[in-house]
Amino acid sequence: MSTDYAPPQDPLVVLHEDAEVLLVDKPAGLLSVPGKGPQLADCLLSRVQAVFPDALLVHRLDRDTSGVMIFALTPHAQRHLGLQFEKRMTRKTYVAQVWGVPQAKTGTVDLPLIVDWPNRPRQMVCHETGKPAQTDWRVLRDDGVTARVLLHPKTGRSHQLRVHMLSLGHPILGDPFYATGPARAFPRLMLHSQELRFKHPQGGRSMKVRTALPF
Repeated sequence: MSTDYAPPQDPLVVLHEDAEVLLVDKPAGLLSVPGKGPQLADCLLSRVQAVFPDALLVHRLDRDTSGVMIFALTPHAQRHLGLQFEKRMTRKTYVAQVWGVPQAKTGTVDLPLIVDWPNRPRQMVCHETGKPAQTDWRVLRDDGVTARVLLHPKTGRSHQLRVHMLSLGHPILGDPFYATGPARAFPRLMLHSQELRFKHPQGGRSMKVRTALPF
């Protein structure tokens, strides 16, 4: 990754800002946090902190995934939001374009995941040592060759949506780790974090922040 890291230079897109929280639209191809080495220093966190110096990390999105990402602007908000993610009180909605058309229109994948150590950062299904992982999915539409799928992860495992869709035989288009052949021949990973629902750290009101699909 270090040799081909050329993150997009899109301007920062703020979706919501108040005294406690900041939500931005992460472009595909940009790391959420710095990688190892100066060549991987450019990331969404550093770009956000250049404009909002008090911004604190709450969660991450994969480098190749785009969409809604939330930052805390106070330590209280960071603790509050961190607990919501930990206790699965947030609701995340993703949209993916996958290879092939699922026979069913909706379903749930319940397969435990663990890192594939010889091939990391790849993840794999392992019923013996994997951590529980569940994803609800629903087909929105298809063109006979690919399908657009709505994804609701119930857990937050690394590469969860990518491995779960692969397990159904429908890898996400453009996935550099899990797609092969024509399914890989796309300019980006076709996975987008479209919506995040959470409770505001100040007062606990329910909030929903969405961003438009870039594909």
